[in-house]
Formats: sequence, structure tokens, C-alpha cells
Amino acid sequence: MSANLNKLVVMLEMQNAMNTKVHEQWFSQGFEWYRAIWVECAEMLDHYGWKWWKKQTPDTEQVILELVDIFHFGLSLRIDGETSYEQIATQLQAEMSAPQQGDDFKQTLELLAASAVANKTFDAAAFAGCMAQIGMDIDDLYRGYVGKNTLNFFRQDHGYKDGSYIKVWHGQEDNEHLVEVVKSLDTEHADFAKQVYQGLVARYPKS
Repeated sequence: MSANLNKLVVMLEMQNAMNTKVHEQWFSQGFEWYRAIWVECAEMLDHYGWKWWKKQTPDTEQVILELVDIFHFGLSLRIDGETSYEQIATQLQAEMSAPQQGDDFKQTLELLAASAVANKTFDAAAFAGCMAQIGMDIDDLYRGYVGKNTLNFFRQDHGYKDGSYIKVWHGQEDNEHLVEVVKSLDTEHADFAKQVYQGLVARYPKS
């Protein structure tokens, strides 16, 4: 299995684990993952900038974070409880190796959103097109995905559901702490996700 294919398999496994943590029978709940995709697309467009009547500079870091969030939802749409992760990953890799792009990032993003709205699907080719136009590769996606997925687990473990979770620690939001933790680690390490979690634990306020 190639390194990139393995990364896709790992992300699929992590997504199923996260969804299961939120709801053990998530397959049968009919969650509207497609809606989460197009809503995130709209939010991302604001971070990128689309208003022709005012000067706007793309917030590339935030756009990348939003793309990572969309990938969580996209993976959730592809996992069906029957097809193996390797098969799903192989299909995703094939689609992402042929990026679909509009004339600019905004138009490519609209292709991704249109697929979610009209067909309730995750258009991996359009997603790859967005990645290419924002200067993001599979390693960036993997690093961002594993980090955010681990943060989601961390949040659940520390009271996110009951409202006791503290989102701002030592003057920084948890996402900012996450970025710093991830930057300090080797993303190729076998225990990368575990190290991210431990890094967050070390920073989180002790009760």
C-alpha cells in the first residue's frame, strides 16, 4: 500500500471512530453530512473573500482548516459500513488524482458545494481542485486532519457534550494550541495522533 493510500485509510478509520464516539449507531441516524459540506463551503468562501465591492485578502490558513473540516464530512459520506477502508481509499485516491477545477478557487469551491446540495454527495475531484488551487497537498491534508480529529476526541473527552469544556486556554483558542502542537511533531511518526493528544493534555488547564 502506498504512503498516500495508507494515509487515506488511517483518516477513514479515525473518522469512523470519531463518529462512533459521538453516536454508536451513527450509520443509521441519517446525519446530513452533505449539508455540513455546503455550509462549510459558504463559511470558507467568506474566509477566502468574494465581495467585489471591498478589498479582501484570502485567509489561507483558515481556508485550509475549513477544507480539513469538509474532508471529515466527506469521509463520513463515503463510509457505508460495508465497503472496506482500503477500497474507499483507493476510490478517493483515484478521484483526487484527477482534480476538477473552475477558473479560480471560488468557482471550484462552488463545484464542491453544488455536488453536496444537488446530489448530496462528496465530490472528491472538486475537493482536490480546491486543494490544488490553495496550495495544499495530501501531507497538509493528513497533518491537518489527524490534528483536528484528535482535537475533536480531546474535546469529547473533556466535556464538550455537557458544556464543561474550556475552549480558550492561556489566552489562545484550542485550535491555536493544536497548530502549535502539530508543528512540533513528526507527522510521519506511527503514534502521531497519540502524540498530538498528549500535547493537548499537557497544555489544557488542570481542574
